[in-house]
Amino acid sequence: MNLRPFTRGASLAWAILAALLLAACYTVPKTGRSSFNFISAGEETQLGLSSFEEIKRQEKISADPAGNILVQRVGQRIAAAAAEDISIAKWEFVLFENAEPNAFALPGGKVGIYTGILPITRDDAGLAAVMGHEVAHVAARHGGERISQQLALAGLATGLAISLQKQDPGVRNLVLVGFGVGTTLAAVLPHSRMQEGEADRIGLIYMAKAGYPPEEAVAFWERFAEYNRKRGGRPPAFLSTHPTDEKRIADLRAEVPEARRYYAGARAGAAPPPSPR
Repeated sequence: MNLRPFTRGASLAWAILAALLLAACYTVPKTGRSSFNFISAGEETQLGLSSFEEIKRQEKISADPAGNILVQRVGQRIAAAAAEDISIAKWEFVLFENAEPNAFALPGGKVGIYTGILPITRDDAGLAAVMGHEVAHVAARHGGERISQQLALAGLATGLAISLQKQDPGVRNLVLVGFGVGTTLAAVLPHSRMQEGEADRIGLIYMAKAGYPPEEAVAFWERFAEYNRKRGGRPPAFLSTHPTDEKRIADLRAEVPEARRYYAGARAGAAPPPSPR
């Protein structure tokens, strides 16, 4: 089997990816992580706006007055706490009538909350844990980062396919399938779990800055973990887009002392600077 075309194609693909990485670095607020994101903030905002409008046409918006007031009250406080990290967001918080205990965020400041999560959040502080997490996804520009990763991997797959054009079809298909499975398990899913953990940490700071006790995030996730146990649990960690409930609870507990500084600052009228990492 002649591997020279494969080697040249793979080398070119990696060179292109390296150039993109150097040209598209974004520093995530609060964590300082260098993020690979070549989607502009304006493009992200437009994508989020169009997607959210489509979701609002397809999903039923809740007419519950108390639930809507709750979502707006908590959402606006969390958004204000995140203002220094994201200035161009066009915040919109919508409560959807859906029994699934879930929430989501789209680039540009579009946040959806399902009514099914409210019995688990229970109160303002519990909802602040959820909304802090979702707003953190927006501030960290995780949406654009995911798109950038998908485009980069698609480019690598294309380069790999081109390099294998003269190979036996069976070998080519085997290599391409292996590439897809390998990148999913080794890159896509771990990266998604990393983003979720990062949103937990940043969201904890936002809820604390907004005046909600950060310990309530731990309490919320303990309740959510209990809900998942009763429902039958989750897939194995290495096959999941999210960290295990046990890991995120432990990580949040470890982050509470730092968040308490922001909470103390909020109660005193000014948030302190972040501690060095």
